[in-house]
Amino acid sequence: MKKIILGVITLTAIFGLALFVVQAVAQSNGGGGRKIVVFSKALKDAAKDELIIRAGGAKLKNLDLIGAKAVWVPDRSAAAKLAASPGVVRVEDDVVVEALIRGGISARSFKPAPTQPAEVLPWGVDRIDAEKVWPNTADPIKVGIIDTGISKDHPDLKANIKGGVNTINPRKSWNDDNGHGSHVAGITAGLDNEIGVIGVGPKIDLYAIKVLSASGSGYLSDVIEGIQWAMANGMQVINMSLGTASDVQSLHDAVIAAKGAGIVVVAAAGNSGESSDPSVIFPAAYPEAIAVSATDQNNVIASWSSRGPEVDLAAPGVSIYSTYKGTGYATLFGTSMAAPHVTGSVALVLNTPVGSYDANANSVWDPDEVQAKLQATVTDLGIAGPDNLYGWGLVNAFAATR
Repeated sequence: MKKIILGVITLTAIFGLALFVVQAVAQSNGGGGRKIVVFSKALKDAAKDELIIRAGGAKLKNLDLIGAKAVWVPDRSAAAKLAASPGVVRVEDDVVVEALIRGGISARSFKPAPTQPAEVLPWGVDRIDAEKVWPNTADPIKVGIIDTGISKDHPDLKANIKGGVNTINPRKSWNDDNGHGSHVAGITAGLDNEIGVIGVGPKIDLYAIKVLSASGSGYLSDVIEGIQWAMANGMQVINMSLGTASDVQSLHDAVIAAKGAGIVVVAAAGNSGESSDPSVIFPAAYPEAIAVSATDQNNVIASWSSRGPEVDLAAPGVSIYSTYKGTGYATLFGTSMAAPHVTGSVALVLNTPVGSYDANANSVWDPDEVQAKLQATVTDLGIAGPDNLYGWGLVNAFAATR
């Protein structure tokens, strides 16, 4: 019996290695690997699947939001065959996206401790004057954190977590196995409970939309599915502290759809400020998203923060102390940390009357109206008016809710 079991294990290992090698060879040959295939609206689902099979590919998941499917193809010829098939609009690379963290990690505690640290007001939350809004906070707002998940048992987050999804593998938990998503969640909505930290909006409802793995990276198709889930489940704001240098139309289409559904999309601008190409990355670079750059304790842009005309707002992103995986806390750096300061501010604005910002007279906050309010109430930094470093300026949660 042991020999049989050993044989099965060996065969399984060999098969797994062979599959890995096949995929690696396909990627190195170019044109193979994971793709996003966008189909004509007139084509029925069964016909789409048939086209994929005929080209020698395998469907990975449906992306109904953009009329597409994530597909694996063995080589360039299979991708070309799909692209030339009647009813196929385009075939795009299912590129890798990354969590936008910068520098090292300084952790207070990554493991369960006998006692939790006493609550502190993080400098970033204080800098944007969020704590001045809390006495008037009303109903909670639904915020989707599209990231590595959220630590489901963290005492500084647990009461605010209302649900979630794992788009990498829907059969598995959305629990955070990296730490990045939990850090973002704590900045957005850490509880006011006398331990750890307190977030921009301590009564915000958090939803964990896990699209990145334990390594902090993932595929674009999983991000698109996360946006799709956010729309289907009534999110009012989504935070994407992730990105790619690749401009993929499918991602842009998903962001357009989210904004069209009334969701405010907030995204980290990127950490490429010291590189040869310091441009804002995607999805932050899309006009439908609020792109956020990072500032330090002196209200100066971080040297590594991406910059360009796409930047809309700035927020604290240097030495940010927040919740982490398990029940721990960590100090992290990045535009990943700046974006949730704006996300939390958006949620606070959504709790106020739209008033004179109601451009379309529908009595509710629409994404453009929220952005206009945030931009009109900033603390101006750098040159007067909007610029490529700070956008309109440093977000001011208190001023935006007046």
